[in-house]
Amino acid sequence: MTPPEAPRDAETPRGNMPPAASVCPQKSGLFIIRTRADFLRAARAQKQGAGSMMVQARDRRDGGDAIRVGFTCSKKVGNAVARNRAKRRLREAARAVLPEHGRPGWDYVLIGRAHETAARPFEALKGDLIFALRKLHG
Repeated sequence: MTPPEAPRDAETPRGNMPPAASVCPQKSGLFIIRTRADFLRAARAQKQGAGSMMVQARDRRDGGDAIRVGFTCSKKVGNAVARNRAKRRLREAARAVLPEHGRPGWDYVLIGRAHETAARPFEALKGDLIFALRKLHG
């Protein structure tokens, strides 16, 4: 069944209906890292710990101007519900911070920590990410 906000065919949506999420342009300018090879390359690059996360950063040196970001949490964070909650919080912090403080042409991997990522106030979580980025680029 097609959701009510999704276009029924390849045409643009009719009336005041918003487009489906899959056809929305990317507003934040961030691209998600999804391949294992990209995560492994970031793991071999620079690392910086912060109170609620670990940030790995790598200059791709490919001439691209996109900021790419990946998210991960180990089973030490908790069960699937706890890991997904931590990753949702990391995604939202990255969406708020990386367009301003990240560098184009870099890959970032944010790794959640047990208890701290989920329990930390959101403003402090964003502050931790800004701190880590300043240390990595400073």
